[in-house]
Amino acid sequence: MMKVECTRLASGLTVVTETMPHLESVALGTWIKSGSRNETSDEHGIAHLLEHMAFKGTARRTARQIAEEIENVGGEVNAATSTETTSYYARILKDDVPLAVDILADILTESSFDEDELEREKNVILQEIGAADDVPDDVVFDRFAETAFRDQTVGRPILGTPETVMSFSADEIRAYLGRNYTTDRMFVVAAGAVDHDAFVRQVERRFDGLPVLPAAPPVNETARYTGGDRREERDLMDAQVLLGFEGKAYHARDFYCSQILANILGGGMSSRLFQEVREHRGLCYSVYAFHWGFSDTGIFGVHAATGGENLPELMPVIVEELRKAADHIDGQEIDRARAQICAQLLMGQESPAARAGQIARQMMLYGRPIPNGELMERLSGITVERLTDLAGRLFFDTTPTLSAIGPLGQLAPMDEIVTGLSRRTARAAAE
Repeated sequence: MMKVECTRLASGLTVVTETMPHLESVALGTWIKSGSRNETSDEHGIAHLLEHMAFKGTARRTARQIAEEIENVGGEVNAATSTETTSYYARILKDDVPLAVDILADILTESSFDEDELEREKNVILQEIGAADDVPDDVVFDRFAETAFRDQTVGRPILGTPETVMSFSADEIRAYLGRNYTTDRMFVVAAGAVDHDAFVRQVERRFDGLPVLPAAPPVNETARYTGGDRREERDLMDAQVLLGFEGKAYHARDFYCSQILANILGGGMSSRLFQEVREHRGLCYSVYAFHWGFSDTGIFGVHAATGGENLPELMPVIVEELRKAADHIDGQEIDRARAQICAQLLMGQESPAARAGQIARQMMLYGRPIPNGELMERLSGITVERLTDLAGRLFFDTTPTLSAIGPLGQLAPMDEIVTGLSRRTARAAAE
């Protein structure tokens, strides 16, 4: 039987495990409630650079030793930076958990930030930035966030810019770390063949070097959704188009409603957009809807990739489907979307890595693991009336955000799209 246990250490560090006794492996990691939006105005990209530098040598290990020690026992270690979180994680056989804990603690408490390694890693990130700029569907999402949250850290690309990345010193990285990597903002989580009490002892012993209080208060800039229009003409085969609106924060009453609505509109092959735009009309090869939550805001969007010649017909069809969602949603659509989300949740619990990440996110957002029954109850309370009301408020009452890249000569002007999403237009279409 799987069991979630949580212990808060005297230092303030939180340790959580879910024992999955039928497994032979453990997924574990450290999640920090800090990401790119916790950077100051002149630290753009430093959170991601720190994540890279953590693996480039410590007081006890070289970069090569970090890689070799974990791989010598068949394990793997990696990290990721997002807008609001950073994670360092490993997958290991159950007998090698102490090694993984030791390595993760080592890179988070004793990284050396060697100057030569720093210069090399800066160049690696410059290549990463260049590679991302060559991928239109990456660029369109970066431009989308920048437009939705103009001139704010929450809207900046996580990688930074070549100029900012090259400017950072080891001392500046240490300052960011000291301000954000503190025990009150960190969670060590393991899922799989793990013994909670033994794991707590290992973490307590090895993570004792973490700062308890920040060297300076963390940056907490409240997000302000702005919306707007951002187009970039490029000589490409296809146009990438993103149309979006202000979504709901994780704690908002309508968060799970927004997830269901996104699923109904564009969450799979049976969704409205896929069926109407791709299957019925053949206007694009990719179309889907999504909803991203943050701690204080969110984003609801529709992404489509198509040839530029299809844009004059594509955009009105997408707008029409958004209008229809505010007018009518079928109960069967809700049941299907709810079933898909529940299945994804339960299937994820069969993977220790997915489960560890899920528990960590719940701890950072809600301060506790959320039982499956509670999540199901939240989803079961979503009605047709709530969804149509939400769709009307999302699509008619907020300024849209449009981001597009590629051959855009036939893409409708923004004022035409806004007019199509007005309540007056919706009423006229319904009459």
